[in-house]
Amino acid sequence: QVQLVESGGGLVQAGGSLRLSCAASVSMFSFRTMGWYRQAPGKQRELVAGITGGRVTNYAESVKGRFTISRDNAEMTVYLQMNSLKPEDTAVYYCNTEPIATLTWGQGTQVTVSS
Repeated sequence: QVQLVESGGGLVQAGGSLRLSCAASVSMFSFRTMGWYRQAPGKQRELVAGITGGRVTNYAESVKGRFTISRDNAEMTVYLQMNSLKPEDTAVYYCNTEPIATLTWGQGTQVTVSS
């Protein structure tokens, strides 16, 4: 059964850091391009970062230089290191395949950045 479990969110002040984790129980994980998405209240879900099986990364302009995506294929886990957080980063963060989300969404992890 495919499962995505996100963790690591929390409440942080602007300028702070958080590290999110996504444990993925999915076949052929090391070959899948994975991404972190986020959904802020009243907004559509957006892709913020992606990483191929070969660890080529891409980022949304809004997070470039502040967020770093990485993966551990042996642990089937994707990480998102978030630095210099801003109030506009407040959202529920999810992982899934990218550029198209093909797996059942997990519950996400809430990130709240206070000003």
